[in-house]
Amino acid sequence: MKYQFLRFPEFKTKAVTLSYDDATVFDRDLIKILDGYGLKCTFNVPTGFLGRNEKWLTLKETVELYGNTSHEVAVHGHKHLALAEFSSDVMARDIIVNREQLENAFGKPINGMAYAMGSFNDEVVETAKKCGIKYARTVDSTENFDLPDDFLRWNPTCHHANAKLSELTDRFLNYGGDYGFGVVPKLFYLWGHSYEFDDCKNWDIIENFAKKVGGRDDVWYATNGEICEYLTAFKSLVTSVDFKRIYNPTAKTVWLDIYGCKYEVKSGEITETKGI
Repeated sequence: MKYQFLRFPEFKTKAVTLSYDDATVFDRDLIKILDGYGLKCTFNVPTGFLGRNEKWLTLKETVELYGNTSHEVAVHGHKHLALAEFSSDVMARDIIVNREQLENAFGKPINGMAYAMGSFNDEVVETAKKCGIKYARTVDSTENFDLPDDFLRWNPTCHHANAKLSELTDRFLNYGGDYGFGVVPKLFYLWGHSYEFDDCKNWDIIENFAKKVGGRDDVWYATNGEICEYLTAFKSLVTSVDFKRIYNPTAKTVWLDIYGCKYEVKSGEITETKGI
């Protein structure tokens, strides 16, 4: 059923997620802005670079900054390698060392990633999968709001420096449905590096974006991991042949809108519907 009947939590039709790389001290200012408008971000941390100079957070500082917040951390390669240029054993080490160090520091499993320098190919994707990575961001902007078909090749909507950012934001917020298909949920995925705002003296870009998309009743604000977990739960739903019964075998409640009838399909339960 693809995503036609999917709704985000509380039957929302739009979602916003962010992904920012490298764990520099400028993430502190970024988080203040995001928290002020209720946005959530995945921060991709290359542990081998931490503390190398005054612009990089230390591992301890990452825990203090990102831990116990609404945000999450993810892998970015221990040495921030352009993985497609290396052998599979080097790829695996760069991912596994990074993942292990983050898990030990934050005390929980971490299975998200952003490909350093946007470098990936089929071998990188397969290696990441074998290393326990469930979702990984590219740097290939789509300039659309489609939900991902492949979480290990997850293309963002755009970088914050995209000249069309304001236009894309307005188009996203004004979205009301796809002709002939009803309302197919949409996702705005923004990425970048917080140090770019300092380098370019343009913090107003993220401030304006956050102000425009934040604090809305029709938008679900989520980390990359939350998006992945929710869509995975949706894809795991089991339906009867007439679609009048839907079983949810996952730990997540899933919200659906089937031709105008709304259903909250709770974890471990079978929900009766009017069918299709």
